[in-house]
Amino acid sequence: MTPPKSTGVVRGAEVDTAGRQKQQHHFVVVHGLCHGAWCWYKAATALRHAGHRVTALDMAAAGASPARVDEVRTFEEYSRPLLDALAALPPGERVVLVGHSQGGFSVALATELFLERLAAVVFLTASMPPVGRPMAATTEEDLTLALSLIRPANRFTGDALMRNASFLTNERYGSARRVFVIVKDDRAIPVEFQRRMVAQSPGVEVVDLAGADHMAMISKPAKLADLLVRIADKAGQL
Repeated sequence: MTPPKSTGVVRGAEVDTAGRQKQQHHFVVVHGLCHGAWCWYKAATALRHAGHRVTALDMAAAGASPARVDEVRTFEEYSRPLLDALAALPPGERVVLVGHSQGGFSVALATELFLERLAAVVFLTASMPPVGRPMAATTEEDLTLALSLIRPANRFTGDALMRNASFLTNERYGSARRVFVIVKDDRAIPVEFQRRMVAQSPGVEVVDLAGADHMAMISKPAKLADLLVRIADKAGQL
């Protein structure tokens, strides 16, 4: 999927009802295991209605991707649609990158490689590996929803990149503005496990999303959209 063209984290001159200038942002959103870009349809619609740009991506062999799961050999190849989208951004543009569930690993990979193109990195009840440990060490089972749409998937737990404890560095991944969205009613990644991941990553901001389940982009799309905009607005002020 080709990312939409835009010019920066803060752009446009829309004003709210109080006459204040509104910031417009570009969100790049990544799905979890077995799912695809389709799962963001409600939250993406809410963000677009609010005047923001959204790029929802299918990872390789996921969603509408034509590849089969047995054709995707490595985790980097699986994450290639995200990496290519960030590489193709116009010079100077910085986006808000959002990963859900297992998509947190692809987001971590992208953060290490494309830190300069990211205004903020959001882990939505997602796998968030700490610096200096293998990404594959924190895998967690996803809730299987929308059975007519999900596809078989590979966790890549034996992949060399996922097992490389030195890949995620303090200088890049560890220096990004990372925000973890905790969902207390998540039955796929228990809240205790979510908080344990946060505790392993000092400096990560934590926000709570009340009333949502694991698929927060479907169960509470408007609340999630509002939360993402607040995170993006803060990034634009830093």
